[in-house]
Amino acid sequence: MTAQTTDPASLKARAESEIEARREQLIELSHAIHADPELSWEEHRAVARIAAVLEDSGFAVEVGAYGVPTAFEATYGSGDLTVTLCAEYDALPGVGHACGHNVIATAGVGAALALAPVAEAAGLRVKLLGTPAEEHGGGKVALLEAGAWEDSDLSMMVHGFTGQDFAADAFQSTAVERFEVEYTGLTAHAAAAPEKGINAGAAATLALSAIALYRQHMGPGVNINAFVSHGGEATNIIPDRTVVQAEVRAADLDVWRYTKQRVLSCFEGAAIATGCNWSWKPTENFYAPVVSDPDLARLWDANMPARGRTPSPAQGLTGGSTDMGNVTQVVPGIHPMIAFLGQDAVPHNPDFTAAAATPAADDAAIDGGLLLAWTALDAALDPVLRADLLRRRAERPDGATRITIAH
Repeated sequence: MTAQTTDPASLKARAESEIEARREQLIELSHAIHADPELSWEEHRAVARIAAVLEDSGFAVEVGAYGVPTAFEATYGSGDLTVTLCAEYDALPGVGHACGHNVIATAGVGAALALAPVAEAAGLRVKLLGTPAEEHGGGKVALLEAGAWEDSDLSMMVHGFTGQDFAADAFQSTAVERFEVEYTGLTAHAAAAPEKGINAGAAATLALSAIALYRQHMGPGVNINAFVSHGGEATNIIPDRTVVQAEVRAADLDVWRYTKQRVLSCFEGAAIATGCNWSWKPTENFYAPVVSDPDLARLWDANMPARGRTPSPAQGLTGGSTDMGNVTQVVPGIHPMIAFLGQDAVPHNPDFTAAAATPAADDAAIDGGLLLAWTALDAALDPVLRADLLRRRAERPDGATRITIAH
């Protein structure tokens, strides 16, 4: 079903009325998720809360969608243009919702609810995906590989932060992979027979020193972090096993691949120098950089002033990583940021946890949800853009969204 000839302004006004009528319900949802933080892959209560709201609003909801226990899929409408919205709801260890995923989830739910009354007129099929484990694990990668975006023409989400509002394409995320390196040597008495040992602890120390020296040669936008998660058993036993946790980030995929190989060479060189054996393996799904669709970004920016927000030009919102990047590599999408205006806190810090439950964060959740809905409506009601989005999906080979990005 294609979009009907309905005045776009009236449809956007109807969406606004719907989300404003649900403001109290949505803020209550945000605060409930915030007050009950759950870690990656364990977000059962958040999913239950969100599913209840959507089911009561006439959405078809499947919990545990695509074989992922704390994912869900909620759909509404039968239009031929499918917009897939994303909700995140996992928290961080120790600091709870210090990345504001309660706001992300609420904005996604708000956008879906705002679009439902106008979906038929706009020729839309509205799909809200609950995507767990963004902080650690990459739920969207698991869902991509299971085909969750195969039917999608465009995909969007919005992330809260403090400070001022920026243009939709201001956030430049980095590629990241987290992996584990294990050294194995030979244990011996550290005082009575040190010459008989092969020190896996020395290998870990050499590797971290080599990485530290390599940092002076890294270009902008590259970041390496590592720590020893297992370093031995006792001071008088030469350790025969050590484990290092590492991550490599870069804004450019090719730079990231090169840097990762250099870092692995540091680990290998330490093994050679100490006589240890070594191995490595990924510990989480790989995150790719976000690729903002220029048309969708333009529509988002154009809608912001109607909610009293002024998008500043892109200027250095870098450093973070998200599995939404993997989605935007294969489906037209955006991952804009929306400000908790008047708040000043650093993400992944207890101050941000507090900021994510303030009236400013509540406003961001409502505004973010409506801006997502308006952007979807603008895309659906623009004949040229709509045709282009439908064409791009038609030309996408079956299974193309399931392909893991080479890394």
